Amino acid sequence: MKVSIAQLQKYFDAPLPSAEELDAVFTFHSFEIDARADDWLDISVLPNRAADCLSHRGIARELSALLSVPVARDPLRTPEPSFPKTSALRVVVEDPKKCLRYMGALMRGVKVGPSPDWLKEALGAMGQQSINNVVDAANYVMLHIGQPLHIFDVNKLSRDGDAYKIVVRSAHEGERLTTLSGEELVLSEDMLLIADGNSNTPLALAGVKGGMAALVDETTTDLVIEAASFDGPSVRRAAQSAKLFTDASLRFQNEPSSALAAYGMREVVSLIADIAGGELEGVTDVYGARAQASPARVRVSLEKINGLLGSDFSHEQVQEVFTRLAFSFDEVQGGWEITPPFERTDITIPEDLVEEVGRIIGYDTISPKILPEPSTPSDQAYFRGIERVKDFLLAQGFTEISTQTFAKDGDIILANPLDKTKPALRTTLTTNMQDALTRARRYAPRVLGPNSAPKLFEIGTIFPGDGERLAVETTEPVSDIPKIIDDGAYVPKHFALGRYTPFSIYPCMLRDIAVWTPEGTKSGEVEALIAASAGALLVRADLFDSFTKGTRVSYAFRLVFESPKRTLTDEEIHIFMEKITKALGARSGYEVR
Repeated sequence: MKVSIAQLQKYFDAPLPSAEELDAVFTFHSFEIDARADDWLDISVLPNRAADCLSHRGIARELSALLSVPVARDPLRTPEPSFPKTSALRVVVEDPKKCLRYMGALMRGVKVGPSPDWLKEALGAMGQQSINNVVDAANYVMLHIGQPLHIFDVNKLSRDGDAYKIVVRSAHEGERLTTLSGEELVLSEDMLLIADGNSNTPLALAGVKGGMAALVDETTTDLVIEAASFDGPSVRRAAQSAKLFTDASLRFQNEPSSALAAYGMREVVSLIADIAGGELEGVTDVYGARAQASPARVRVSLEKINGLLGSDFSHEQVQEVFTRLAFSFDEVQGGWEITPPFERTDITIPEDLVEEVGRIIGYDTISPKILPEPSTPSDQAYFRGIERVKDFLLAQGFTEISTQTFAKDGDIILANPLDKTKPALRTTLTTNMQDALTRARRYAPRVLGPNSAPKLFEIGTIFPGDGERLAVETTEPVSDIPKIIDDGAYVPKHFALGRYTPFSIYPCMLRDIAVWTPEGTKSGEVEALIAASAGALLVRADLFDSFTKGTRVSYAFRLVFESPKRTLTDEEIHIFMEKITKALGARSGYEVR
């Protein structure tokens, strides 16, 4: 979120530090800063804090706690606003599970026009374009306290007598909506729609984007102002389906408190009256099935805080954190019972409070400590045995694989399998080994040669009906595999391992060459001659074909060239192949095919 430092300053009497200093404060205690200039910060707000910190007010409150500087003006630290009611606007919520709260205000006598310069400049500093004074007021309030708002032109709605009607309902399959930015949306039944209840005309995709049907323009004089609370997952799915990701959908998908709607309504009505005139006739307020209750009280002890953090914070230090965060609390035996502000929907369990204490005081203030020795030493023999088996098989030219434990059939069936085609736990490693071997053979000829087979092994857990156990599986029989466990103790067995050579991160180059040789010539003689003439960049030569015709024997080799430092070129490989061809051709009775 792009945050204007000038707008943040409005919440404080004391001057704020520079953008560079604010960057460091946020980075070490709250959020990463994606970019900054002298007058703004682009703050990467984490999802768990989006409900309160995707707003200037939320960032100001966070900054107050970090700097221990009081907030001079906080629009959310007053009693929840109340409004006069109106019978001229009816609101019907047909799907109360997806609409937690819907407030509709009827405001008359406004004059739509350009915004004052201060509002244009403020929106510009936050990366927003000015549209008109009414729409700008809604955007300004959203960016400052985090409540998305939408405004409809009342005179473009239908009336039933003297009453207008807003309906919050599921869209009809195939229903269409033209958005304010010109997109033509084809809606589906799982999308929530704001509609004109008298004409059934779609007005907005709930929580995402408004439509053209009730566009506010210079002819508008009367307004319906929407301040609502929508189900986060529903908004997110609708935005993804419509491929419309807006400032409103970003906030709604993180489910800010339904109480925020009333504060948003108060702020936007007041601002519109100041810059566009008009009077509030009344508000219709409808709660859905899951309207947020008062924040739950959460209890935490000093012992738990220090125990989880490994800290030695005092009672006074911790209590000061709760005060700086504006948490209401009562001291109880050994700790505190906290009532978080309504907008802090992320504070629900004691561990959330522990995290708050740690980050506000600073994790860097916690002295490192050496962990105590375990009361019962861990038995490493089992794991050393597994590593010994791996070393042994790797030395024999095997490659280790690791496959998933799920299978089509087995003795243990999962209640909720990740893959419906594999609902059981495996009772053997053989099936996965054969699948892996089949796939490996597709690629093996490229490097190993067409007559070579990959050598694979897996050490993994199997789950027969009598209990899980460790198993070893290879693609071919191997004798003398070291024991992992023998009577509860590892039996050491030593094997000589080859010198480790790092693999190249650069691609290999492949070439084939075939040569006639005199009768009785061994393939090893030809391979040795190729290796001697090719140079160090030839990493392997694999025989993939041989046959006899008359008194001559033909051998065909696949050559693999590779550099540990760079990608080889065709021109280089051409030079190597010419050297090999020349060396083979110079041998009596040899003829390169």
